[in-house]
Amino acid sequence: MATQPEIASDALAWLTNAGQTAKSWLLSPAAWSQFGLLALAYLAARLLARRIDPAIRRLLNPGDKDTLLATLRRFALRFVPLILPVLAYGFTAMGEEVTRSLFGSGEVIAFGKRVFLFLAARIFVRDVLTDSFLRLLGRYVLLPVMALYALGILDEISTRLEETVVELGNIRFSAMSLLRGLIAGSLLFWAGSWSNRQSADYIKKQQELRPATRELAVKAVEVMIFGAAFLLLMSIMGIDLTAVAVLGGALGVGIGLGLQQIAANFVSGIILLVEGQTTVGDYVELDGGEKGTIVKMTARACVLETFDGRWIVVPNEHFITTRVVNYSDQGSANRYEAAFSVSYDTDINRVPEIIETAVALLPFVLQQPDGPDCELRGFGESSVDFAVEYWVNGIDDGKNKYGSQVLFAIWNALKEAGVEMPYPHRVVELRRQGPK
Repeated sequence: MATQPEIASDALAWLTNAGQTAKSWLLSPAAWSQFGLLALAYLAARLLARRIDPAIRRLLNPGDKDTLLATLRRFALRFVPLILPVLAYGFTAMGEEVTRSLFGSGEVIAFGKRVFLFLAARIFVRDVLTDSFLRLLGRYVLLPVMALYALGILDEISTRLEETVVELGNIRFSAMSLLRGLIAGSLLFWAGSWSNRQSADYIKKQQELRPATRELAVKAVEVMIFGAAFLLLMSIMGIDLTAVAVLGGALGVGIGLGLQQIAANFVSGIILLVEGQTTVGDYVELDGGEKGTIVKMTARACVLETFDGRWIVVPNEHFITTRVVNYSDQGSANRYEAAFSVSYDTDINRVPEIIETAVALLPFVLQQPDGPDCELRGFGESSVDFAVEYWVNGIDDGKNKYGSQVLFAIWNALKEAGVEMPYPHRVVELRRQGPK
């Protein structure tokens, strides 16, 4: 026995004590009376739960409504399975008071009370929790803790964990602090992610705000939520926040020396969100030739989607330090032109009216800020050159083929009016040199 590990010796001692306790309970009339009270408490809780369960379900039934009150009722309905173990726990607690006042002891009924609490935790994990992460945490953290509490050894194990020290360099943690930090950190960052999603959905629904303002608000809320979660976790783990300040200073030096581009892109992203000159949904073209619709703005870069479905990741700094052409501002009108030519035999005075009438009939061509305008552009080698300018509410980016439909309309209108669209003619002169 002297060669056994300490944990094995402790387990063996606990099993021995548990066996002696169980034996004393089996031989004690007071213990048997407490077992009877436990059974009576469970039966009373079962009968009462069977009566009030349907009434509570009818009271909380939300129907087909989709209001806030209906959502709260659906949430409360998930807790109905807890009625039985909670009632059993309450009746057992009252029985414990009676037993201790009559017999001066109540270990058996106190054990039963803890078992009912464990059953409540098991139902809570199985039936109430719906999120997969929370259910995993409940299965592997909450239930083992409640099992240890039911067996009455949770305090002893907590003391052992507090006395066990984990050293990471110059930093010393107790095993209990480390476990507490892991569990609290998991819960805090899950709650932060959930809160961030809810707040982001709420902010994005506020259509009266500019898109850039909504994106900035989402980022600000995200930083605040996770910053608060980090500081709270440091406090739970007992880490002095001055150490965090030193770490922040070191991180600042690292940013200044080696992460200049990342810092520049981050600051540029904030400037873009504050100014709102470019935002999600805008069709832009940069000096480098990148062009497309902004589909996402992050702290480091903007994502452009081209008309053929490719995504281009452009660092935020490029939007600040280079020339950017913004073709749209959430659906503003844009002007395009289509060039064409007619023969020199044409009465060119008729052409503007023919083309402007044909283009104006297209459903996507706007009359405001200006209708179609056909202009004479020049006299070529074999044709008279024209161009028609027109306004549309969108971008001709391949998805919206405005230019193609306008050219079809020009072709059909000229054919119908008998106007010839010329093609180059060349005169080739062949000279044959005779014999000398």
